[in-house]
Formats: sequence, structure tokens, C-alpha cells
Amino acid sequence: METDIALTWSNVGVAALLLGINVALSLWLRLGMASSIAVAALRCIGQLTMLGILLKQIFATGNPVYIFGMTAVLGVLAASEVTYWRAKRRFPGMFGGTFAAIMGSALLVALFGNAYALNMSPAYTAVKFIPTIGMLFGNCMIGVSIGTGSVMDALDVHRARAEAMLCFGASRWEVVRPVVVDALRNALLPTITNMGITGLISIPGVMTGWILAGADVLQAARYQQIILFMISASTASSTLLSVLFCAFVLVDSVPIQSAFHM
Repeated sequence: METDIALTWSNVGVAALLLGINVALSLWLRLGMASSIAVAALRCIGQLTMLGILLKQIFATGNPVYIFGMTAVLGVLAASEVTYWRAKRRFPGMFGGTFAAIMGSALLVALFGNAYALNMSPAYTAVKFIPTIGMLFGNCMIGVSIGTGSVMDALDVHRARAEAMLCFGASRWEVVRPVVVDALRNALLPTITNMGITGLISIPGVMTGWILAGADVLQAARYQQIILFMISASTASSTLLSVLFCAFVLVDSVPIQSAFHM
């Protein structure tokens, strides 16, 4: 069976024709999204093409400087996305705290998982390390966004109660603990739910990619399991760090209402 079929721009163009369904719905129902769909499609083509060219060069050289340089760039982009695009409001030091939480958690989990679960030597082998840590970054972003947003919302709504507890001698941890617990629960629920239902309805992305590449189906399933466990671990640790950082920045001697930036 032929598994290595080269795809050309004409194949991409045929697939792009399917976006006509989205555009038609937008025009028919007057959603005003036709231009947004076109821009998103063009960005998708441009960004993935540039990424492919860049990764091809990095994979060919295998230079650790390029590998970890690419990792740092992805980490900065992930922290910027969370801080400046997804967050409805910000707090002092949000970018730095988010970057440290996402980068530290994803990097440690990726190195450990590649070395001991995926049997890669060295653990930063580009062909496995960069795609893996990219997936970890993407999921960490979701958890951190939900977690920090939940903390800020909770402290804003319950500002008076938090300040009253501090006035009566409660420690900062006593004040923020229930907020941190709720934020973590909200942030981790999507990851846990996704891990629990994987394989019931659809074939997950990593496994699909391996199957399309011609890999053994059971090997693809094991690889998907490993990735999901790595995603869960990195999301939990990055969310915990960012939520704690957010809570302890906001709950201090500075009045809570002055700490937010819209």
C-alpha cells in the first residue's frame, strides 16, 4: 500500500475550496465573517509554510542552540498570547510569570518524557522534541488562561471578603487558597475530560498523524497515550505556578482594586 504520497499546492487548493461552505454560510446568514475566514486561511497557509521551512532546517542540523532557541521563541509567543491577547485584564508581572510557568513546566516535562517515555537520546532530538513541546505549550496556554482569569474574576467579585480576612489577621495563603483551588479545578477540567474521552468518538490528532504516516496502529496509540499524559502533567504544573503567582501578586499590601490593568 502506498503511504508516502507527496502533496502539492494543488492539493491544498482543493482542500481550501471547502472553506467556501464557511463563506457561504457567513454571507447567507450575514454573519460578517467572510473576510475573517479568508484572513485566517491565508495566515494558516503562510504561518505553517514558514514553520515547515524553519523546522526543516533545524531538523537537518540538529544543533541544540537552534533547538532550544526555537523552544524559547515558542515559549515567548505562548506567554504573549496568554498575556496580551487572551486575557481580558492583566496584573503586574503577568508576562514574566506566565512565561516562567509555561516554559519551565513544558520544558521539564518534554525532556523527561522524551528521554524516558519516548526513549529518545538525546532527549532534545529535534524531530520529536520540538513538535512535542509545541503541543505542550498549546495546552499550557489554555490552562493558564483559564486559571489566571478565574483568579482575577474571583478576587474581583470577592474583594471585600479578601480584604476583611486580611484585616482580621488571615495569612495570604488562607485568603487565596479557596480561590486557587477553584481556579485549578476550572483550568484542569478540560484536559482531564479530553483525556477521559479520547478514543471513544474520534481518533486524536497525534495518533491520526502517525497512522497517516504509515506507522503501526498500536504504536500510534501508545504514542498518543504518552503525549496525553505529558500534556496533563505540564498543564497542571504550569497552571498551578501561574495561578499561585497571580494570587500572591494580587493579594498583598496593595489594595486589590488597584492591581488590575484592563
